[in-house]
Amino acid sequence: MVLFFLSSYASAQQEQAESMDAEFYNNRGLTYMKKGQYDRAISDYTKALKINPRYARAYYNRGIAYGKKDQFDRAIADFTKAIEIDPKYAAAYYKRGFAYDNKDQYDRAIADFTKAIEIDPRYADAYNNRGMTYVEKGQYDQAISDFNKAIKINPRFAAAYNSRGITYVRKGQYDRAISDFNKAIKIYPRFAGAYSNRGIAYGKKGQYDRAISDHTKAIEIDPKYARAYYNRGMTYVGKGQHDQAISDFTKAIEIDPRYAAAYYNRGIAYDNKDQYDRAISDFTKAIQIDPRYAEAYNNRGIAHGKKGQYDRAISDFTKAIKIDPRFAKAYNYRAIAYGKKDQYDRVISDLTKAIEIDPKYAEAYNNRGMAYYNKDQHDQPISDFTKAIEIDPRYAEAFYNRGVAYDNEGQYDQAISDFTKAIEIDPGYAEAYNNRGITYVEKGQYDQAISDYTKALKINPKSAEAHYNRGMAYGQKGKYGRAISDYTKAIEINPRFAEAYYNRGIAYYYKKEYDKSLEDVEKAKKLGYQTSPKFIETLRKASGKPN
Repeated sequence: MVLFFLSSYASAQQEQAESMDAEFYNNRGLTYMKKGQYDRAISDYTKALKINPRYARAYYNRGIAYGKKDQFDRAIADFTKAIEIDPKYAAAYYKRGFAYDNKDQYDRAIADFTKAIEIDPRYADAYNNRGMTYVEKGQYDQAISDFNKAIKINPRFAAAYNSRGITYVRKGQYDRAISDFNKAIKIYPRFAGAYSNRGIAYGKKGQYDRAISDHTKAIEIDPKYARAYYNRGMTYVGKGQHDQAISDFTKAIEIDPRYAAAYYNRGIAYDNKDQYDRAISDFTKAIQIDPRYAEAYNNRGIAHGKKGQYDRAISDFTKAIKIDPRFAKAYNYRAIAYGKKDQYDRVISDLTKAIEIDPKYAEAYNNRGMAYYNKDQHDQPISDFTKAIEIDPRYAEAFYNRGVAYDNEGQYDQAISDFTKAIEIDPGYAEAYNNRGITYVEKGQYDQAISDYTKALKINPKSAEAHYNRGMAYGQKGKYGRAISDYTKAIEINPRFAEAYYNRGIAYYYKKEYDKSLEDVEKAKKLGYQTSPKFIETLRKASGKPN
């Protein structure tokens, strides 16, 4: 009996000592965690668990450490073990839900947050994070309901106000969003995320200066806040200030070299500055970081297209479509690239697919109409341009293209009406003035045509075509001096403009300046213009030059 008592006492002392040792390692692990030394923390938690394999808290803490290292599968395994040991461990469910969310396993995340709430109905953080997962699923009303519950539990829960504000931004309710960000900032004046999110909301309202001010404040609070630099860069893009945008995206990348979206948007800014090689380099980097970044493939394809590298462009659009078979814009841009290669059947096939995916895709209808036009399928272009206009009544280019199609069909009044509408929408649309002028010529209304060509040239003085067309109209009116002046200007702009040489030659002929006429007609012939041998012979005789 005494021996049994002594043995039990010794065993109890050993268990207490082991428990104390496990607690020691666990607590030291917590200290390492606070210092950001996650590997050392994991090592200590592992030692604690070796001493006490039923130590739920150590599993929980090691799971958090793995999460900090983005090792979410290991984190989930540890949180699961903690839950097996203690099925009422609400925080373990909460953290496992957080890990599932980071793996984009949203339904599992919601299930775990829900379980945490069932165990602890006043778990405000669980409501907040379940709400954010609903946001990621696009279920905004459920998200707002959860944020409301979190705020009801804790009226000073700044993060919940911030989360609800983010949701209102997603819903396009920017004033409500700003109100929530204001509350978050009032509760916690150094809430950098709330400042930057308020900046996003102001940007959505077109209040770019306020947006920049908020992002700048976020950066002042946290100079290592890559997201704030990124957001400010996006605001500068909205203002068309691409150099400032590039500077901010660069700073975001310096802070976080794995920031794929920052590379992507810096690429867009470079593209807007016509620096296509730099744009391609940035899109490539974004793809290296995230090989499933469909938008990066798409935009790299656009940049290749602008460089005339159509096969490379088609390859990139095809990769984007493989990643996201519902990527309507990638089909549209691949169609444009096929169009540059005159492969109109492929163009039409891709645009038809884009329209199937997005029946309200006005640009796809417009582009398909152009493809039908290039295939001389006359009824289809007008039908597609009309559909584009129905979808977007302010689509100036669709009106312009339908005008061209009507003109080609000899429906001049309808063509003039469409060119006029395009000009009403975009008063700086030089091509619309030019083509309306062409249609007026076809109707024999030369004064109206000259007026339109003049307006086109006021918008774009370097348009060789508009100078040439005005010259033709002056020629029809017998004003050969003015015609010659316009042809000359067209040739200065485009020295290989064969038609301009030929028609200037005709104008000189009518002015009986046969030497100049012969010189221009022969120049036109050298440039590939088909000229009548009899006319050249006539000019040679008139100028006194032998054959």
